[in-house]
Amino acid sequence: MKLDKRRRIENKTNYNKRLKLLKGKVPRLVIRKTNKYMVLQIIESKNAQDKVIFSVTTRELLKSGWPKEKQGSLKSLSASYLGGYLLGKKAGKLKEKIILDSGLNPSTKGSRIYAAVKGVADSGISINFDEKIIPPMASIEGKALKLDEIFKKVKGAIK
Repeated sequence: MKLDKRRRIENKTNYNKRLKLLKGKVPRLVIRKTNKYMVLQIIESKNAQDKVIFSVTTRELLKSGWPKEKQGSLKSLSASYLGGYLLGKKAGKLKEKIILDSGLNPSTKGSRIYAAVKGVADSGISINFDEKIIPPMASIEGKALKLDEIFKKVKGAIK
């Protein structure tokens, strides 16, 4: 069995989408969801070889003041936004425009992926997105989950 067929059957790679992204020759914002965290990376490709330039997991929010007892919510909308914000602050020197690579994750309005994109954009990195697909700021700040105080504290701690 060929490699590309195996990875497609295992739901790991969409090669048509990957080829289009590689032809663009623009750094990509790659967002992946795990069972506990969100993984955000800015990746550059040269000759179809990917190189991670900047990387963040939402687990790093624990160092910025995210409470240990709320560790189970490190893949919430708030944590996704703050993870994107942290990645953007780390990649502050990046002057190029980046594009979103959501992989095989479906494009759903108001999802955690778009909360992370909003965080990256708010940190000063240039990325194209439609404002209609971003979750409302009240949801991102976690008012319903009583995370709004934590959100403000952690956002203030990220430099």
